Amino acid sequence: MKLWNKNQEKIFFNNCLSFSSPEQLFNKTENGKYLAYWPKRYRSVKTTLQSRNSLIGEFSEKWVENLFNYLIKDENMYVIRQAQIPAIGISAHSPADIVIASKNKKVLRPEDVKIIFEVKMSIVWNWQWDINTNSLKEIGDFKTHKGKPSFTRSDSILKAIGKCIDIRVSNHKASIIPLIVLGNAPLSNGFCKKADYLKTAGILQGFWSLNPFPLNHGNTRKKSNKKGFMRFDNISEIRYSLNDMFNQDLNFFSGMQSPTTLGKVIEMADDESNYEEKGLKFLNLING
Repeated sequence: MKLWNKNQEKIFFNNCLSFSSPEQLFNKTENGKYLAYWPKRYRSVKTTLQSRNSLIGEFSEKWVENLFNYLIKDENMYVIRQAQIPAIGISAHSPADIVIASKNKKVLRPEDVKIIFEVKMSIVWNWQWDINTNSLKEIGDFKTHKGKPSFTRSDSILKAIGKCIDIRVSNHKASIIPLIVLGNAPLSNGFCKKADYLKTAGILQGFWSLNPFPLNHGNTRKKSNKKGFMRFDNISEIRYSLNDMFNQDLNFFSGMQSPTTLGKVIEMADDESNYEEKGLKFLNLING
């Protein structure tokens, strides 16, 4: 199985055109052309296309679900789409896009959950639909059009960060669950610094782009300094990172305490007999 590429976007449009009109999927120019995005050189009247968002959201979530089902060979792990984890605030009104869990159920307990993925993927390239020949043609990468796909869209990134923070502060049971945001475009310089900080702080464990070649010419950032953002170029790379996540025993903790209080907590934790017990005692005390 391949990671995200132009062919996935062609499949999306061709599938949707079997039940949707071109006007629901493309912007229509003054001279009657149907385009996925407004080209940067386009100067005429433009409208905002919203009807495609839910369609590409559902398509990309299903694609990620299929990808992880292909990657995960453990019979005791399951890929769940639109999962609910009520104990940490993930309800039917705002379900988790993709969860890897030890139980094959839509409603899960925090202890059943191995990883939560928030999917922020979209159409990356620009496409033209020829209504006369019913044919689709790629006409440029994301640098040639006015659209802001996936990780290049700041409001989408901020929404994902907000959801991750909401999960983290909902219940101490969320402290051991890795949170990862999936996309298919590069992260800007400014957000790479923020992604590194969020990873270092433990709020989330990374922004992962599953699109190896989002540009037609040239290359994009492979990773940020502290790997808060990473671009995966093949199946082996993402399989390695997934296994690494499964093998880590992570705990999130945060708070504002005086040096005196912290010193007391450290002293009490130091009474335990080994590093693991010291760490668990510290976490229990700091979160108590």
